[in-house]
Amino acid sequence: MQHDPTGPASESGELDPDGWLWVRGVDYVAGWRDATNAAADLTDALSSAGTDTTELATRADTATDGSGLLHLRLPALVAQEVARLLRGVGEGDDLR
Repeated sequence: MQHDPTGPASESGELDPDGWLWVRGVDYVAGWRDATNAAADLTDALSSAGTDTTELATRADTATDGSGLLHLRLPALVAQEVARLLRGVGEGDDLR
């Protein structure tokens, strides 16, 4: 079962301990913090590369083992721009 510390009960994106099924000995907070930091790093890198991140939505989460997960929601045009950046191609070039 995947944990969702920022589910419907927490619209602010803050950690919601009541939304979790806790397993003794698993450090979910560390994983959530890693995912939160990864979201900030990714958003900053995309912004620095000239990508419009205003419609990029991130949500930190954890896997059952406590490792961080990052959920992304972005418009298709932004995803295509990110693909071009990763491939090192220009806007008019074929992505394949």
